[in-house]
Amino acid sequence: MRIGKYLAAATVLALSVAAIWTASSSAPEKPPIRLGMIGLDTSHVIAFTEMLNDPKNPNHVPGARVVAAFKGGSPDIESSRSRVDKYTATLRDKWGIEIVENIPTLCSKVDAVMLESVDGRPHLEQVRPVFAAKKPVFIDKPMAASLADVKEIFRLSRESGVPCFCSSSYRFIKDARRPEMGKVIGCDACSPCSLEPHHPDLFWYGIHGVEALFTVMGTGCVEVSRTNTPDMDVVVGRWKDGRIGIFRGFRAGQAPSTTRVYCEKGSYDVEHGEYKGLIEAVVEFFRTGKPPVSPEETVEIYAFMEAADTSKKQGGKPVPLDLK
Repeated sequence: MRIGKYLAAATVLALSVAAIWTASSSAPEKPPIRLGMIGLDTSHVIAFTEMLNDPKNPNHVPGARVVAAFKGGSPDIESSRSRVDKYTATLRDKWGIEIVENIPTLCSKVDAVMLESVDGRPHLEQVRPVFAAKKPVFIDKPMAASLADVKEIFRLSRESGVPCFCSSSYRFIKDARRPEMGKVIGCDACSPCSLEPHHPDLFWYGIHGVEALFTVMGTGCVEVSRTNTPDMDVVVGRWKDGRIGIFRGFRAGQAPSTTRVYCEKGSYDVEHGEYKGLIEAVVEFFRTGKPPVSPEETVEIYAFMEAADTSKKQGGKPVPLDLK
């Protein structure tokens, strides 16, 4: 009798497990997150759309899809003025992206937003309606054209309860920190550093190398000093624990594609991150609502770059970071 009861119970259990497995295996996949893009004047909008919308792309990142976009554009920046119409046409005609007339309309059609405008100056005003619509937002570099605007964007994010983050692809360095090498005691990060007159010098393109520097060193920089020539910038940061981090920005020749990390047990080079790591982080952020970079670290990065401009104006004198 007992054996019969056990067999019956086992049969019921097996059928239950089979039913659960069948239900879970036949359950429909979650639809991709609907993304909207603001500002179609950077090559990023094409590269990112290809990675997100084309499953055959070798760097395809699943889980999200660009469905709508707002053109934007800055007539006083040549790289924006000369490309925005071409990129808009590519998104519309090749990828079937709906082009809308304003940002509130965009927000009504999407689950999350990628703010891609190449010009950092309008980012604060462009992100206001996104926060008002309660849509999480990734803000491409530069986050803004001033440290004050960066701080205000994060204030609005906190006030609205809507998460946001900003990052260069250089942050997503494979094996940037190697525990077996011991504590990081210094770093030498490099990147191109072309300038744009409407932005503080390093905001425009030096942000890439500065982002790599902070990826390795972490927060805690207290002052910077800058040496500047027409072809190169060298910015030396002093961290509060005595460590030294250096950014080298190149405007002549070919910038190195690596960052050198100095540790207690030696040194090593790491390759700069590529778009796929960034887009994977963006999609995960939209899925979870958890930014991969803290507001405090991003504020410190932009404070580092703004202090470097002040140091340049003062002939290379050390300048403390404005983190208030």
